[in-house]
Amino acid sequence: MSDQRIWAPWRLEYILEHVADKSKKAKGACVFCEAQKGRASQKNLVLYRGQHAYIIMNKYPYANAHLMVIPNRHLSDFSKLTSEEHQEMGELLSLCTKVLKKIAKPHGFNIGMNLGEAAGAGIKEHLHYHIVPRWSGDHNFMPVVANLRVMMEHIKKTYIKLKTEFDLV
Repeated sequence: MSDQRIWAPWRLEYILEHVADKSKKAKGACVFCEAQKGRASQKNLVLYRGQHAYIIMNKYPYANAHLMVIPNRHLSDFSKLTSEEHQEMGELLSLCTKVLKKIAKPHGFNIGMNLGEAAGAGIKEHLHYHIVPRWSGDHNFMPVVANLRVMMEHIKKTYIKLKTEFDLV
């Protein structure tokens, strides 16, 4: 078997940011609360702000254009969301699918929420929905064999495309 490599030097940026995020988390800072401070930018990956919730790109995506809808309030208990928060988050989920259909042209979506560490929540302290665009045939052996996800487009380029569309709303 030949020695094959996939060169992705930009992944180092993700690794270093992930270490920094873990350090902030260890100090008690919430990465979602930190991200919503200031204006939407490529640095914080915020795409759109509503009154009760906002849309952000996932820094460690499962697929290209993996988005999240997050309530502004810092809470982990789904039953404590207000009806206004539920309503706006639902509307933002709908907006995400509309924008992603136009920009990324997926064949489908995975939409869901992991509540609690046992359910797979990476950030269990601040609940959030995931919107993962999917394409027929996008499953491959890389995540299984190499614990590696291959992204089709750099996150910064995807951010610019999505932000341009969200700015029109």
